[in-house]
Amino acid sequence: RGRTAEGYTSTMNSFIQFRKNEDLSFEAFDSELMEMYEAYLKEKGLVKNSTSYYMRIWRSVYNLAVEQGYTTDKKPFKHVYTGIDKTKKRAVSLSVIRRIRDLDLNKKSLIFARDIFMFSFYTRGMSFVDMAFLKKKDLQNGILTYRRKKTGQQLFIKWEKPMQELIDKYNTSETSYLLPIIQNNGVDEWHQYQNEAHRINRNLKYIGKQIGLGIPLTTYVARHAWASIAQSKNVSLPVISEALGHDSEQTTRIYLASLDTSIVDKANSLILMSI
Repeated sequence: RGRTAEGYTSTMNSFIQFRKNEDLSFEAFDSELMEMYEAYLKEKGLVKNSTSYYMRIWRSVYNLAVEQGYTTDKKPFKHVYTGIDKTKKRAVSLSVIRRIRDLDLNKKSLIFARDIFMFSFYTRGMSFVDMAFLKKKDLQNGILTYRRKKTGQQLFIKWEKPMQELIDKYNTSETSYLLPIIQNNGVDEWHQYQNEAHRINRNLKYIGKQIGLGIPLTTYVARHAWASIAQSKNVSLPVISEALGHDSEQTTRIYLASLDTSIVDKANSLILMSI
């Protein structure tokens, strides 16, 4: 659970900085302390959802400590925010996607970031972690098959011309991976993925500013954009949910059991032909 571990590590490091490396017993964990920590996070510039993310991780750790008898429950989170606010819309229009695709860039790092963004869009909003770990063997007989890191759900994507054109731009002969994100096989691959994610998103934000985008451009925007544009093309919500590999459309899945993947492929072809 690499990404979960990252969240716990980040939260611990933040709390260590807040405590200035002073030790703390679970018995000293109380409501006043967590309110002080929340105020500290806000002073650092974290938004409400980010402070809530840290609080929810600490709540999980604290509840485990209570279960295992390290402390009695003092309800330390009763006065801090642990909910999830609606975030600013991260989708962009089809015209913006075209501008990003056609933008004249002169630095290889910016071109690569743009290509990864477009590959995500071409593949129905594939998340960056799933793109990073795609293997060449995952592409067979015109079908790209992968399993989502987040949910474990297996997805099938019809291989389209724009995807192949993008792949052809890069030499990956020395690696088993489809994209040149992880370039050294077997050498701390998770760390390579993390470093490249930071680098690409940093370059995408630069591109976003260059075109005057009102939101930070990240790989995740491609996912939101695909869903939003699919909806504008009258693609049904169940098809969009299936395309993105969501596992939260439980009611829809009960109704439909499993969607014909050809319907999803037609939806993707419709969007790619619009560009």
